[in-house]
Amino acid sequence: MRLCQFQNRRIGLVQGDTVRDVTACLEELRPQRYPYAHGDALIAALPRLAPLLPQLAAQAAAIPLAQVQLTSPVANPSKIIGAPVNYRRHLEEVRADPALHHRQQIEEIQRIGLFLKATSSLIGPDQPIRIRHPQRRTDHEVELAVIIGTECDRVSPQDALGCVAGYCIGLDITVRGPEERSLRKSLDTYTVLGPWMVTADELGDPADLALSLAVDGELRQSARTSELLLDVPALIALATSFYRLLPGDVILTGTPAGVGPLVAGNHLRATIERIGSMTVAVTAG
Repeated sequence: MRLCQFQNRRIGLVQGDTVRDVTACLEELRPQRYPYAHGDALIAALPRLAPLLPQLAAQAAAIPLAQVQLTSPVANPSKIIGAPVNYRRHLEEVRADPALHHRQQIEEIQRIGLFLKATSSLIGPDQPIRIRHPQRRTDHEVELAVIIGTECDRVSPQDALGCVAGYCIGLDITVRGPEERSLRKSLDTYTVLGPWMVTADELGDPADLALSLAVDGELRQSARTSELLLDVPALIALATSFYRLLPGDVILTGTPAGVGPLVAGNHLRATIERIGSMTVAVTAG
């Protein structure tokens, strides 16, 4: 299945170039009272809701995707986890360019581990990236995003894919500078997820997917997930060796070589094989 969220948190089942409103599935979620549980209740309930969604879709009108505003396919992740320099060629380009490393020693991901992004940075593809510090370089980074489907802790690589609800395209937008990654990547609008979530059973093995990003029609990034230094199972195992993952948590798996600057007025076109494409505008912040 391909699940999206649109307009004011409507839930949609994407079929071709149309979407069918299945928001009524939210009536099946268990009521919550304050203090609310961490994690995304819809993602947690997907195994139970999966048989209901096609039934609701069959009763709904087909709405052209071009007529809806897509928001993030995950509403409430408790964590957004980043994987720095997880492609060899990107590691080499960062080490070679002072504008990227700012005199800092850039280590392999196996040595420096992961980092966290603020959940308040999250938007969907039909919301613009807002450049907050135009006097500094702000870069694009296209990544495969992994959406966790179940609570998991200390998971082995062999069992890791069983914890995944689905996948989407991720944009990890970054202000260059000497500060810690978590600060420079956590600005409002600097995490884009979309255009929808493809469930794990539909996408299958994420080990060799083509991904690319173009800015105003110019191809800047192109690679395959088979080039990841730590693949999806290894990233899940590493993350869960430090903390529990909850339904709706997102792992951004790392960006390939070709990162480059953005300015207001740009349009990004990001594509991942077996997921789709999304176009995201850049504005002044």
